[in-house]
Amino acid sequence: METLFALCIGFLTSCGVFLMLRGRTFPVVMGLTMLSYAVNLFIFSSGRLNLKGAVVLGTSDSYADPLPQALVLTAIVIGFAMTAFLVILAIRARADLGNDHVDGSMPGPRHAKKERQK
Repeated sequence: METLFALCIGFLTSCGVFLMLRGRTFPVVMGLTMLSYAVNLFIFSSGRLNLKGAVVLGTSDSYADPLPQALVLTAIVIGFAMTAFLVILAIRARADLGNDHVDGSMPGPRHAKKERQK
């Protein structure tokens, strides 16, 4: 189970880094979101992966650690608010700049053709 969990965290991290290196704003936002999910899973796994651990005292011999669960719950709420802020920021940048590239300029030969037409 730990191997599968580690593979999921690694897959989310690699996809998040790949998307963050893209040139447009929406893949960057999605990459940050996937990277935050990977970090949340990593923090959650720090409390040990135990299938039979009880949360309520007195019902089992082994108990689950509630601190990583509380940290992940807080991180989910903060991550959702930050994702909403980044989406609104990307929409505003698209409206102001006219494109959705991260650096604000259009890459490639299409940009050169537009400059020559001016």
